[in-house]
Amino acid sequence: MRYLTVAVLLSILICIPAAAQQIRGDYLETRSADVYTGQCFANGEVNLVGNEAILAWRIQSGSWDGVPLEGLTVAAAVRANATLGDPYGNPYPAKSVLLVDDQASAQQQQALVNFAKHMGGELLNNVEQILPVQMEMVVNAQRHGAAMLRAGQFATIQTRSIGDKDHLCGNEETYYPPLTQLAHSMPAVALTDSYSGPGLGTSWDLHGKRSAFVGTFAR
Repeated sequence: MRYLTVAVLLSILICIPAAAQQIRGDYLETRSADVYTGQCFANGEVNLVGNEAILAWRIQSGSWDGVPLEGLTVAAAVRANATLGDPYGNPYPAKSVLLVDDQASAQQQQALVNFAKHMGGELLNNVEQILPVQMEMVVNAQRHGAAMLRAGQFATIQTRSIGDKDHLCGNEETYYPPLTQLAHSMPAVALTDSYSGPGLGTSWDLHGKRSAFVGTFAR
């Protein structure tokens, strides 16, 4: 009996890390309001901007719904009813458009959609369109905060790390958290944050805002 108990415990310990790392990869997010900022700047933007966002996941390894997704990317462009992260506003229902990797099979594309909806939660409850597009997403591990996303002709993100010249009022902080659960994240400057696709009734082309997150996820 003692040996059986030890064997069972060992099997559980072996399975725990595998389950915890079922799917992992890189994450990129931009918002139409500064996420790294002082309260005075945030108060100046709330209810005026900040209701648009782009969320993107690149899967480094793992599967979803039993479907392997290694090397594939999915992104969501979002338009909400209020500034995202404002505790006094209700951003729901929000509209979204999902951009899925055109290199994925039909089964993989559906798994990418399901994964994004799970990670985005209520923010992605109302998907207006699902568009297969050519996806390219790169996170520079040597330069913290530097990342790039191209989703066909519809969405483009390029970020860099926050530097000394990005401190405008001296009391900046990560004012808003990321829009999804992450293993690690850091705020960054969005050199380019643009969306010009269908489904949201709006487009945007923003530059030089402290409005991005670069991070990793593990589920």
